[in-house]
Amino acid sequence: MSRRMVVPSKSTITLGFVEGDLIIGRGTTIRGEGFPPKLSVSGTVQCGEDCTFECDLLAENLEGEGDVLIHGELEIKGHVKIRDGRLNVTGRMTAKRVNVDKSLVTGKNFEVEDVDVGGSLEVKGNTQAQSIDVGGRFTGAGEVKAKNIDVGGSVNIESKADVDKIDVGGRVSLKGGRVGKIDVGGSLESKDSLEFGTIDVGGIVRLVGKCIGGDIDVGGSCKVDGDLKFGKLDVGGVVEISGSAQGESLDVGGKVRVGASLQLSGKLDVGGVAEINGNLTVQTIDVGGSLKANSVKATDEVSVGGSITTVVGVTAPYVKIGRRGEVTGPIHASEVLISERARVEDVYSGIITMEEEARARNLYGERVFIESKCHVYGEVQYTQSLKTERGIYFAKPPIKVEKIPQ
Repeated sequence: MSRRMVVPSKSTITLGFVEGDLIIGRGTTIRGEGFPPKLSVSGTVQCGEDCTFECDLLAENLEGEGDVLIHGELEIKGHVKIRDGRLNVTGRMTAKRVNVDKSLVTGKNFEVEDVDVGGSLEVKGNTQAQSIDVGGRFTGAGEVKAKNIDVGGSVNIESKADVDKIDVGGRVSLKGGRVGKIDVGGSLESKDSLEFGTIDVGGIVRLVGKCIGGDIDVGGSCKVDGDLKFGKLDVGGVVEISGSAQGESLDVGGKVRVGASLQLSGKLDVGGVAEINGNLTVQTIDVGGSLKANSVKATDEVSVGGSITTVVGVTAPYVKIGRRGEVTGPIHASEVLISERARVEDVYSGIITMEEEARARNLYGERVFIESKCHVYGEVQYTQSLKTERGIYFAKPPIKVEKIPQ
């Protein structure tokens, strides 16, 4: 027959050790023995409503109805289950499984395997867990190490994180660290360098420091105050990176601004404006608006609907300038298409095509085709052929040469 001790409701009692289970009535205060005061229970502690422990508590299990307050440390070998109430532990807390209907607060470190809190979870020290499931808000003042964090509201980790997966409906704020997979409905903010697997955010992403990871998918905007290394970056609105960026591909619906160089093994696809303060190295460029960089190098093609502004120039196998587009800086390519009413400076290419009413300063090509009403204000040099339509303005007569300048 199992042993148990029953403590009446609304009483105050001092205990040091209980063999078996401890049944506590509502509104009761338990004091421990020794210094610091401690109570050890070999079985399960069952609490009524509004119980208070003015000591460290060690037990096999802890169960309660209503609020439970522990002024000290809580060490549970098995499970903690608080129904229709709150658990507040001023010291360190360890357990295997924790289930609290309302809220859970610990004053120091928190070490569990699995925790499920219906309301909010606040840990004022470090957190170590396998699984954290919170319906409302999770706040960790120290470092957080976990395999899985699933929160309906918001997550605030005030120190570094080491988490395999974070799934949050609202907002995530952390101070860098490592997160394998991040899925956030609202916004993500990292205040220090972050190593990540994938990021999927519905609203806004703000990162700081040197951030390295895989694919990033953002519905709104992505801002990085530092350097970023990534896989595929897909953003619906605006991308701002103060340092350098390196990745596989970048797809932005609005505007992208990079403070240093941008290097992509794949495609740069921008609906609006791309501003790169350093050098741009990519496979393919497709920009609907304007492109600005110190230099542009593409291994495949460059297509820009608006303007291109460079210091060193554009180098690619194929370059297309959109209708009414404008290029500042030289173009070096195998083939260049200058659309209607576009303006360019110096073009060095194997094949050059100028559509109607386009304008250029100098053309140097192997085969050159110029449609009607085009203007060339400098010179035209070609090595193989020149085909022209009517109404073309040449500042100097075109000349055939053995070799075009580089």
